[in-house]
Amino acid sequence: MAHSSRDTAEGAGWGNAQLGTYKGLMPARVEKLSWLDPRTLWPARNGVLASWFGDPTGRTRGRWVEQRVAAGAPADAVVRRTDSDHFSFMVIGDTGEGDDPQYAVVPGFLKASQGTDFAVLASDVIYPVGSTEDYGTKFFRPYRDYPAPIYAIPGNHDWYEDLQGFMRVFCEAPPLTPQARPRPLTRAWFRSLLWHSPGTADEQRLAEARALRSAPSQQAVQPGPYWAIDAGPVRIIGIDTGLLGTIDAEQGRWLREVSRGERPKILVTGSPLYVDGEHHPCAIEGGGTVDAIVRDPEHHYVAAIGGDIHNYQRYPVRVDGGRTIQYVVAGGGGAFMHATHTVPRVSVADVTEEEFRCYPLRGDSLAFYSRLYGRRLRMPRFFTLTEAEATAVIAERLGIPPTRTQGEPVRLTRRIRVVASLLGAGRRPGRNTHFRLPVRKTYTQLFSPGSATYSPPFFKCFLRLDVTPSAVHLRCHSATGTLDHEIDPPVEDEVTIPLS
Repeated sequence: MAHSSRDTAEGAGWGNAQLGTYKGLMPARVEKLSWLDPRTLWPARNGVLASWFGDPTGRTRGRWVEQRVAAGAPADAVVRRTDSDHFSFMVIGDTGEGDDPQYAVVPGFLKASQGTDFAVLASDVIYPVGSTEDYGTKFFRPYRDYPAPIYAIPGNHDWYEDLQGFMRVFCEAPPLTPQARPRPLTRAWFRSLLWHSPGTADEQRLAEARALRSAPSQQAVQPGPYWAIDAGPVRIIGIDTGLLGTIDAEQGRWLREVSRGERPKILVTGSPLYVDGEHHPCAIEGGGTVDAIVRDPEHHYVAAIGGDIHNYQRYPVRVDGGRTIQYVVAGGGGAFMHATHTVPRVSVADVTEEEFRCYPLRGDSLAFYSRLYGRRLRMPRFFTLTEAEATAVIAERLGIPPTRTQGEPVRLTRRIRVVASLLGAGRRPGRNTHFRLPVRKTYTQLFSPGSATYSPPFFKCFLRLDVTPSAVHLRCHSATGTLDHEIDPPVEDEVTIPLS
């Protein structure tokens, strides 16, 4: 088995390892997606408009669901598969930027997924706005050699064109009929003046893209943007958290209904319930939260997996009745890497730092971002930290031992400590945070690695879940872009989840 980042620096992808073969999978011309480019940001404005003038996604989602039921989709949105009591599936989140980091995941994903029965894409299938035109290079091409069906739940970026591309590809749904313009001078009217709407799809282009995944074994038509899959001994439930990370009242009613019964359940959501050392229970319109449904002992949830945040995190949370629910973040499937070095020493829901897991390791994350800032600000001598320096300063700030064994002791200089503070490295609770940038997403989007880094290590990841009648074995595999990790994808974390 290949060394992981928890074993060696080489296992993290540092050093001079041979570049992987992934570039041979990419199209001849790749559009470099930059989140600093106004041409990227302007079409993605609907999230801001929804927060200012009201979120219309609940009504739009309801129209999609009504259309699908009228077309013959099951009213309960349950896919009833015929898998045996021993089966496997993949989960990969936040994939679709269509550039080197996304394609670097593919060889290892194909290797680790051998023998699996299906895959689930967890949030943000297509960046920047979920356009139908982008599905060829950002979905059909990278996963054309995965031989089994792929189901998906949408993320906020898939909603930036009213979910039209997502529904067309995964549900074979025609566009919704246009609605009358809102009454003048209402909040909805002001929102509609600036709302980004989908264009007309190029049917020939879409047909050519579909041909890349046209084998009978690859086909699946899901009931809608949210669904449940009965497979073997478990029920997998995928919810759609829309533009703002909440669900509407009708979806909440459906979620309560499909969560009933003794069958063990796994939630897949576009908004993780535990992330960055914080609890985000996910509000339901009209009252209640998604996490309250997950925690209810009568619903028998064993795990909740969320995308949206582009890394891996796991929180084993003990709940009523002596049960432990594994809360997992799994959004590292291709989009730019969100920092983990900003995660403070974990102490949430009685989960300790020793129980918490993340990938990339905080030290690798800090070293990665120090290189990024050194290049972007043209100050490499000041900003750049070696992985050993970054690991040592994280250990000091959090008061924890280094995750992997280090060589010679590192002398922590004032420069190293200042760089760690400037880049928002986490601290122990209650410690002073001078120089720390106040909001993690502010700077990870300011200098997004997705628009600046096209060489390893990429620090991407995906999950494989092997199900038996008694347990689910979850593995997080890494993808760095190096050849050795394509051949033998390292296991960064694994846990066995009892189903009883």
